[in-house]
Amino acid sequence: MKRFDLIIPVTEYSSTEELDEQYRNLIKSAYEACSRSYTPFSNFCAGAAALLENGKIICGSNQENLAYPSGLCAERVAVFYANSSYPDVPVVAVAITASVSGTQVREPVYPCGSCRQSLLQSERRFRKNIKLFMVGSEKILMVESVKDLLPLEFDF
Repeated sequence: MKRFDLIIPVTEYSSTEELDEQYRNLIKSAYEACSRSYTPFSNFCAGAAALLENGKIICGSNQENLAYPSGLCAERVAVFYANSSYPDVPVVAVAITASVSGTQVREPVYPCGSCRQSLLQSERRFRKNIKLFMVGSEKILMVESVKDLLPLEFDF
């Protein structure tokens, strides 16, 4: 038997002022996307913004459906839209934020397992890391690669 530890390098920021302008704009876009969520059942609104290598920002918001689990998370909406609209342009960063009943969440929001796998697939597709900013009102956490959040990913 062999035991090993998995270590996740995470950078914490106390505010957007610590970030470059392009990442501040990305987070602002994620907040704006959050306001376009369709969440009549949970009132948990999520917004995601994907920064493409060409500088374009593509947004997505979570979309619920009465026939659960037919809805989609904000991250997958944004990245699928980016990949279908710009099939040759890699996503280089994604920001995720959320609110509940109109109030921004205090702690950073993390992507679910399906979103982690989808984001990782986009990384692999373009052989380019995606910086992931998980945003809350109290702090922002950033990982340099989606692989950091899914180190034992599905692969074949």
